[in-house]
This record gives sequence, C-alpha cells and structure tokens, in this order.
Amino acid sequence: MSALLTPAEFDARLKKIKLLLLDVDGVLTDGSIFFIEGQGWTRIYNVNDGYGIKLLQKLGIPVGVITGGHSEELKERMKLLGISHMVLGSEDKGSSLKKIIEETGIPADQICFVADDLFDIPALRAVGLAVSVPGAMPEVKAIAHYITTKGGGKGAVREVIDHIRWAQGLHLPE
Repeated sequence: MSALLTPAEFDARLKKIKLLLLDVDGVLTDGSIFFIEGQGWTRIYNVNDGYGIKLLQKLGIPVGVITGGHSEELKERMKLLGISHMVLGSEDKGSSLKKIIEETGIPADQICFVADDLFDIPALRAVGLAVSVPGAMPEVKAIAHYITTKGGGKGAVREVIDHIRWAQGLHLPE
C-alpha cells in the first residue's frame, strides 16, 4: 500500500511544516563521491538547493541535516549554508531526529524529512511529512508521503522548499 498523499493532503501537511530536515548523500547530492589529491573525498552539491535552503531560512523556517557523513567538506558546506541543526556521523536516524526535536522544540508532526536510504526509515515514519527522491530505496519510497520529481543533488531539495513556500504563502519582502 502506498503512503503517497493526495494533493490536498500534501498541501495540508506542507502548511504545518516548521522545520525541514535533510539527509545528505542521495538527497543534497546524487550520492557520488570522488577523491581529490591533497583534499580527500568530496561531494558535488546543487547550487539551486543551496539557494533554496538559505531562502527558506530567511523566511523563518530552519533547515537541519541528519547524515551518516562527517567530513570536513560536509561541515564546511553546512557552515556556508547557515545550517546549525545537525547530527553528523550517525546512521541512527530515529535517535538523531529525537535529538533535533529536543534542541529545537519543534514537534515531529511539524517536521519534513527528505531522505533516501534504509536507515532513514525510523525518522521518516516519525515525521509529519516524509519525502523521498526518485532514486530512493523501494522501502523508503513505499512509506514516503511525497516523491520528488527531481533527483537527489539535482534540485530535489529546492523542489520541496518551493512546495513549502507556496503552501505557506511565504515570499521575500520586496
């Protein structure tokens, strides 16, 4: 049985979102990593996703990250984007979600989590809006309330951010 929401149900949940949480590999990136001599392993991030993250934060909705990664380049990217709510280096996404809920005071039903892999499932089941990318594991897509049309690292995060903005009528002041 699919967990996908009708457009009206999706819109109703979007209106409640007070925190956007993201996985990194496969969501903020396409899941690829590569090695640069003298630097080490690194990822490629999507500029539109980054701009969307900064925009959503300016509009008053914080963005956080829960990821198994913990590299220096990842920490630098989070710093650049102004993301302060993070749990890095943890594959226990359920406990990581609880930690962020305690830190922010935002209840799970007002959180959207965008993820793609099996260890994301406990957190996806707990939040008010569970989102996956098209390349997610089948078990993740089976419990997702929404599956983005764009892939991880290809604008999926910006797609979710724009849905939140539009549903909540959030616009930058002129």
